[in-house]
Amino acid sequence: MIEQITPAGFPDWVAKNQTGDSRPLLIDVREPWEWTLASVKPDAAFELLQLSMGDIPAALNQLDPDRPTALLCHHGMRSQSVAQFLLANGFEHLANVTGGIDAWSTSVDPSIARY
Repeated sequence: MIEQITPAGFPDWVAKNQTGDSRPLLIDVREPWEWTLASVKPDAAFELLQLSMGDIPAALNQLDPDRPTALLCHHGMRSQSVAQFLLANGFEHLANVTGGIDAWSTSVDPSIARY
């Protein structure tokens, strides 16, 4: 199942998915030029990985299918597609950040540039 979470709900999702020393993972699947324009600030509560959508298949064996993983893109469409791909490849604890970095910049951190 792919859980749909808002940027404002992301901290609650992180809190409920922390287990011991393991932190949930947030994968930003946008392109490098997009990360340069606007990015989520790293946080001690979760790990941030910037991995373009097109690079996900090659990196699949480096990702832990048992680790809670949220996916982020510009508006939520690419991240939903990646979540579906991961689900089809044995990942179970998945969340899509609806509205993407655009919604994050308007509801969580207005210092993040909109594009």
